[in-house]
Amino acid sequence: MAKNLLIVESPAKARTIKKYLGNDFSVKASVGHVVDLPKKRLGVDLDKEFTPEYQVIKGKEKVVRELKKAAESAQEVYLAPDPDREGEAIAWHIAHQLGRPLDSYHRVLFHELTKDAIKKAVAEPVHLDPHRYDSQQARRILDRLVGYQISPLLWEKVRGGLSAGRVQSVALRLIVERERAIQAFEAREYWSVTAALAGDQPPRFSAKLVEVGGKKFEPGNEAEAMAGVAAIQSGPFTVAKINKRQVKRRPAPPFITSTLQQEAYRKLGFTTKKTMTLAQKLYEGKETGEGAVGLITYMRTDSTRLAQPAVAEARDIIGERYGAEYVPPKPNVYKSRSGAQDAHEAIRPTSGARAPEDMTKYLSGDELKLYRLIWQRFLASQMAPALYDRTQADIASGTGVLRANGQIKTFPGFTAVYEEGKDQGDEVEQEGLLPPLAQGQELKLEGIEPKQHFTQPPPRFSEASLVKELEEKGIGRPSTYSAILSTLVDRKYVSKVKRQLAPTEMGLVVNDLLVESFPQIMEVDFTAQLEQSLDQVEEGKRDWRKLLDDFYGPFARALDEAKSTMRQVKGKGLITDVDCPECGKKMAIRLGKHGEFLACSGYPECKTTFDFSRDEKGNIIPDEPAPDPGIACEKCGAPMAVKKGRYGPFLACTAYPKCSHILPLDENGQAMEKPAAEPLGEDCPKCGEPLVIKPTRSGGRFISCSGYPKCRYSRGLPVGVACPKCGGEIVEKRSRRGKNFYGCDNYPKCDYATWSKPVAKACPACGHPFVVEKKKGVGTVCPECKAEQD
Repeated sequence: MAKNLLIVESPAKARTIKKYLGNDFSVKASVGHVVDLPKKRLGVDLDKEFTPEYQVIKGKEKVVRELKKAAESAQEVYLAPDPDREGEAIAWHIAHQLGRPLDSYHRVLFHELTKDAIKKAVAEPVHLDPHRYDSQQARRILDRLVGYQISPLLWEKVRGGLSAGRVQSVALRLIVERERAIQAFEAREYWSVTAALAGDQPPRFSAKLVEVGGKKFEPGNEAEAMAGVAAIQSGPFTVAKINKRQVKRRPAPPFITSTLQQEAYRKLGFTTKKTMTLAQKLYEGKETGEGAVGLITYMRTDSTRLAQPAVAEARDIIGERYGAEYVPPKPNVYKSRSGAQDAHEAIRPTSGARAPEDMTKYLSGDELKLYRLIWQRFLASQMAPALYDRTQADIASGTGVLRANGQIKTFPGFTAVYEEGKDQGDEVEQEGLLPPLAQGQELKLEGIEPKQHFTQPPPRFSEASLVKELEEKGIGRPSTYSAILSTLVDRKYVSKVKRQLAPTEMGLVVNDLLVESFPQIMEVDFTAQLEQSLDQVEEGKRDWRKLLDDFYGPFARALDEAKSTMRQVKGKGLITDVDCPECGKKMAIRLGKHGEFLACSGYPECKTTFDFSRDEKGNIIPDEPAPDPGIACEKCGAPMAVKKGRYGPFLACTAYPKCSHILPLDENGQAMEKPAAEPLGEDCPKCGEPLVIKPTRSGGRFISCSGYPKCRYSRGLPVGVACPKCGGEIVEKRSRRGKNFYGCDNYPKCDYATWSKPVAKACPACGHPFVVEKKKGVGTVCPECKAEQD
């Protein structure tokens, strides 16, 4: 029997670590947190200095029992959850559940999961850190105080099921304020004047008019632009001054959490949530030719520091791959931003020698893409600068001066491996080339173009630019960015429009009410200062209970006031300037279950409703009423009307709520009868009635009892393939976003899932028991060896 017990969070991490610790260690996984505050009540005693009430999380009782049993027979217990605040809290909660003296536990911090790093960390454990735990505990209680006391207020004032979060609400405010800045933006006209010129040798080039009569030339209209044309068009065009210089462009630092999320979004199109999920897998360990090994260092960090051995290895690889001239004389060192925690390194490969091309057969397509991005950024960060010859020529003509810029890359440096992506709105440096020019040289004019331009509004946030904004303003921490974005989208406060974040009508309403009633909590600077205070708790410079007390006094007073003063939206809606076409009263925005619509404020006397949209200035544009389909309800005979739902338009009975009959519409807007349920040939295990295969409203299929609604038994439709993890059935499922996927029927005990449909056919190349349909094109591919079949 093993002498020692080591506990980590993830089963995948446990498998990786176990292979390197041998028989003296039993390695168990807590599968995340084992305790938390209660779900259905505040769980914080306000009269006893904010004492939290922790409970074993529902479904985790078995995990806790198994950990206790393993600890009873172990001489030493090593707690090795992730090396951050959240991991520290998990370690402390496990320690309390196991019941041993707190000073008897060994705290192990794994920053990378390689053989040497694992053995070194276990050999050099530390003690549980009370300050880090207090910091996480204070954050958790702060979030609970805000969320569990403001959310019920929103249920009463706006709509049930809404939520407010201490940090997510501030992020929502940033998105709303950006949207309103876009709506308020007034485009300003401006002009440019550009001359096409040629020297004695090609290429032809352009020069922009920058000065007229000794003054800066900034034409605001066509007349001013044409005056500039008149000032130079008579010529001659003579080179007045040439400035040549060499410019260095240095590489970006290695990834931290925020920059990894930004670049993965820009270059790979990954959401922050997807990026962190993939990074977690790369960190926890993948099976390679060396066995299970972690491929990257810990992915929640805000430090750009690199370990010296990693830097030395990178310099050796750069020299071997690209040549000595690509290795700078001294290693590149990067300064982390102010306030960054330096507990972890930057995100890097655990070994630069594991080149992406060598990992192809061990990683999924998306895992490989992210690993390649991390590997390239790490290597580039230690390479020599790129060199450019930049030439600026001033050209005189008449009373004007034109300026031409040319640039040519003379040494690629780090750009041979990697270049940083750009956000929308960022200026992209254009490379050009000027012909040989000499001072006093006369040039040939080939054309003058006056051109009208308009200033552009600020762009909406993308996931990448919002993460950048949150980081720059000190809102949240590396571990929270992904959750903030996911929550805003899942709660339908924010929608994605062409990969950009736009507030929904619900998001606008909730934001405005919170800003009115809780101005301090919604203040960006206040939230950033609170983050700094939590950092001070972690550093042992501030008492966590005092921090909570300082926060709660003003918050409680604002909460009491908001209960009586917050605007009532529920049942009334938000009054607009739009007149009801039937009775003339003002229309109000009502927040329905499946979206927002306009309804007459004279309800119930006037029941006029219609959908609406907003123009680029945010003005309400009522939708044209849908034409009468001329269809009577087959159940009650009342007229059917076109309505808009989460899956698009549909027909609904106008006698609702007495009759709730609906019909879907096809792509041409024609009514479709619901497909009849198919008999399955089995009886319901709950009531004995026949089981049938039914279609879902969003296009999927599932098995249901024909006795519905008396019996609500249902399950996914099997695809005829056994789960490779537990042997259960793989069934067809539907995600919350309405997308088909395939997962194990034993969920949540087994979490196997795939977007590609499994096919009951063994792979002819490696013998894997099933293949999956290709996402694009005809044919199948093996999920194990990636062999393709037509």
